Amino acid sequence: MSLLQCIGWRCGAMALAGAVLLTLAAIEVLSDEPEIALHIGEPYELMRQRSSAVIGPAIPGQVSFNIPKTDARLRFLDPEYGFVTPLASFFTIIYNKEKIISVRMSPQIEPLLLDDTLKVVLDLQDQLRNTGWTAIRLKDYPSFADTPQWRAQLRDVNKGGTSYWHAGNQYQVMLVVGRFKDKKRPTEERYLITLALATPWTNP
Repeated sequence: MSLLQCIGWRCGAMALAGAVLLTLAAIEVLSDEPEIALHIGEPYELMRQRSSAVIGPAIPGQVSFNIPKTDARLRFLDPEYGFVTPLASFFTIIYNKEKIISVRMSPQIEPLLLDDTLKVVLDLQDQLRNTGWTAIRLKDYPSFADTPQWRAQLRDVNKGGTSYWHAGNQYQVMLVVGRFKDKKRPTEERYLITLALATPWTNP
């Protein structure tokens, strides 16, 4: 095939086919990851049956929590306000009388470098914005951004950062980022992200 022919529709079709195959491969890899798929307020057992990650049963009539048996991502299934996190090692589902009331997790499987931390947090914020969540209490808790000011604040072990989000009057998310002393990498700046999800517990 000549260079001119390659520029034509044949190579364009080949490139498109290749892109489709790569996208399908990425979706397949993502779908193979263990996940906890839930609604806030739903019966705990429905979450267990739906999720691909293994998690223990609820204790009848109690307020308690369980942790998935493996690293897992969260898929929040609300049809309007849903979002998905990366895989998490720390992941707790809190329930009251066999109904899910909240989630607390770190959407990562190890402490992250600052660039990777910002990538995760900004992606989560973008998902929230794109599905109708609203950042609240911005005067005291501005949304995270990749700016020199935010980087300096996160590097300060005494500061870190927090942002709050509301989905109407139905749900609240809190995102927290802080420095973490990683004993495996004592010379590196590493960070932990905390995500909390529940019905609203603060005013806008």
